[in-house]
Amino acid sequence: MKIPMAVARFNKHVTNPIQGIWAPRLAPWAVVEHVGRRSGTKYSTPVLAWVNGDRLSIVLTYGRKTDWVRNVQEAGNFELIRNSKRFKVVGPRVIPSDSPDIVKGARLPAKAFESVLNGTLIPA
Repeated sequence: MKIPMAVARFNKHVTNPIQGIWAPRLAPWAVVEHVGRRSGTKYSTPVLAWVNGDRLSIVLTYGRKTDWVRNVQEAGNFELIRNSKRFKVVGPRVIPSDSPDIVKGARLPAKAFESVLNGTLIPA
Protein backbone atom coordinates (compact mmCIF):
# COMPACT_ATOMS: atom_id res chain seq x y z
CA MET A 1 0.00 0.00 0.00
CA LYS A 2 1.05 3.60 -0.59
CA ILE A 3 -0.65 6.73 0.64
CA PRO A 4 -2.01 8.64 -2.39
CA MET A 5 0.23 11.38 -3.80
CA ALA A 6 -2.57 13.95 -3.34
CA VAL A 7 -2.19 13.39 0.40
CA ALA A 8 1.59 13.71 0.04
CA ARG A 9 1.22 17.08 -1.72
CA PHE A 10 -1.15 18.35 0.97
CA ASN A 11 1.18 17.14 3.72
CA LYS A 12 4.21 18.73 2.05
CA HIS A 13 2.63 22.19 2.18
CA VAL A 14 0.34 22.02 5.23
CA THR A 15 1.09 19.17 7.63
CA ASN A 16 4.89 18.87 7.32
CA PRO A 17 5.63 22.45 8.42
CA ILE A 18 3.54 21.85 11.55
CA GLN A 19 5.07 18.41 12.25
CA GLY A 20 8.52 19.88 11.73
CA ILE A 21 8.06 21.81 14.98
CA TRP A 22 7.80 18.74 17.22
CA ALA A 23 8.99 15.81 15.06
CA PRO A 24 12.71 16.25 15.89
CA ARG A 25 11.92 15.90 19.60
CA LEU A 26 9.30 13.14 19.79
CA ALA A 27 10.39 9.63 18.73
CA PRO A 28 9.60 7.71 16.64
CA TRP A 29 9.10 10.96 14.71
CA ALA A 30 12.25 12.50 13.26
CA VAL A 31 13.29 14.99 10.59
CA VAL A 32 15.33 14.06 7.53
CA GLU A 33 17.50 16.96 6.32
CA HIS A 34 18.54 16.55 2.70
CA VAL A 35 19.64 18.58 -0.31
CA GLY A 36 17.73 18.68 -3.58
CA ARG A 37 19.56 16.71 -6.23
CA ARG A 38 18.78 19.32 -8.91
CA SER A 39 18.16 22.55 -7.01
CA GLY A 40 20.79 22.22 -4.28
CA THR A 41 18.13 23.55 -1.88
CA LYS A 42 18.14 22.23 1.69
CA TYR A 43 14.90 20.51 2.74
CA SER A 44 13.52 19.10 6.01
CA THR A 45 11.05 16.22 5.86
CA PRO A 46 9.28 14.77 8.94
CA VAL A 47 9.30 10.96 9.00
CA LEU A 48 8.70 8.04 11.33
CA ALA A 49 12.15 6.62 12.09
CA TRP A 50 13.07 3.64 14.21
CA VAL A 51 16.58 3.15 15.58
CA ASN A 52 18.40 0.19 17.06
CA GLY A 53 22.02 0.98 17.92
CA ASP A 54 23.50 2.41 14.74
CA ARG A 55 20.76 1.01 12.50
CA LEU A 56 17.91 3.12 11.13
CA SER A 57 14.64 2.17 9.40
CA ILE A 58 12.15 4.64 7.91
CA VAL A 59 8.89 3.21 6.56
CA LEU A 60 8.26 4.74 3.12
CA THR A 61 4.58 5.60 3.39
CA TYR A 62 4.56 7.34 -0.02
CA GLY A 63 6.81 4.80 -1.74
CA ARG A 64 10.39 4.80 -2.94
CA LYS A 65 10.03 7.44 -5.67
CA THR A 66 9.42 10.49 -3.48
CA ASP A 67 11.81 13.40 -3.92
CA TRP A 68 13.38 13.08 -0.48
CA VAL A 69 14.13 9.37 -0.94
CA ARG A 70 15.67 9.99 -4.37
CA ASN A 71 17.67 12.91 -2.95
CA VAL A 72 19.19 10.93 -0.08
CA GLN A 73 19.95 7.94 -2.28
CA GLU A 74 21.73 10.07 -4.86
CA ALA A 75 23.69 11.93 -2.16
CA GLY A 76 24.59 8.69 -0.35
CA ASN A 77 23.95 10.33 3.04
CA PHE A 78 21.73 12.74 4.94
CA GLU A 79 21.19 14.17 8.40
CA LEU A 80 18.53 13.01 10.81
CA ILE A 81 17.28 14.78 13.92
CA ARG A 82 15.59 12.44 16.41
CA ASN A 83 15.04 12.94 20.14
CA SER A 84 16.73 16.35 19.73
CA LYS A 85 19.96 14.63 18.63
CA ARG A 86 21.57 15.08 15.22
CA PHE A 87 23.00 12.13 13.28
CA LYS A 88 24.59 11.64 9.91
CA VAL A 89 23.06 8.70 8.06
CA VAL A 90 25.23 6.88 5.55
CA GLY A 91 24.48 4.11 3.09
CA PRO A 92 20.76 4.80 2.61
CA ARG A 93 19.14 1.95 0.73
CA VAL A 94 15.57 0.97 0.00
CA ILE A 95 14.64 -2.56 1.00
CA PRO A 96 11.39 -4.55 0.81
CA SER A 97 9.08 -4.20 3.79
CA ASP A 98 9.39 -7.90 4.60
CA SER A 99 13.20 -7.80 4.89
CA PRO A 100 14.75 -9.18 8.09
CA ASP A 101 17.10 -6.15 8.06
CA ILE A 102 14.34 -3.79 9.25
CA VAL A 103 14.79 -2.41 12.78
CA LYS A 104 12.48 -4.28 15.16
CA GLY A 105 10.16 -1.36 16.01
CA ALA A 106 9.52 -0.64 12.32
CA ARG A 107 8.55 -4.19 11.36
CA LEU A 108 4.85 -3.93 12.22
CA PRO A 109 4.19 -0.56 10.51
CA ALA A 110 6.30 -1.71 7.53
CA LYS A 111 3.84 -4.53 6.84
CA ALA A 112 1.29 -1.97 5.61
CA PHE A 113 3.68 -0.55 2.99
CA GLU A 114 5.96 -1.76 0.20
CA SER A 115 9.39 -0.57 1.27
CA VAL A 116 11.65 0.82 3.98
CA LEU A 117 14.72 3.03 3.84
CA ASN A 118 17.57 1.64 5.93
CA GLY A 119 20.84 3.34 6.81
CA THR A 120 23.64 3.53 9.35
CA LEU A 121 23.73 6.30 11.99
CA ILE A 122 26.87 8.19 12.86
CA PRO A 123 26.73 10.81 15.65
CA ALA A 124 27.10 14.27 14.08
